[in-house]
Amino acid sequence: MSASGQDHRVVVRLDELLLEHGMTLTELADRVGITVVNLSVLKNGRARAVRFNTLTAICDVLGCQPGDLLRVEPR
Repeated sequence: MSASGQDHRVVVRLDELLLEHGMTLTELADRVGITVVNLSVLKNGRARAVRFNTLTAICDVLGCQPGDLLRVEPR
């Protein structure tokens, strides 16, 4: 585990996708059906897990694939 407490290199590209779609975090949260706080935790890379139904809903709203939303940083 790294000094920051994170043991992964997964980066969430939610900011970029929201910008591309001209959508706010609040609007996405409303359309997905989760709280802004929980979506913010995901957006900021602090989420420890993502439910598949949440990931599916985000991808449905943004018209993307999971690989568009998540990427793994090289070592």
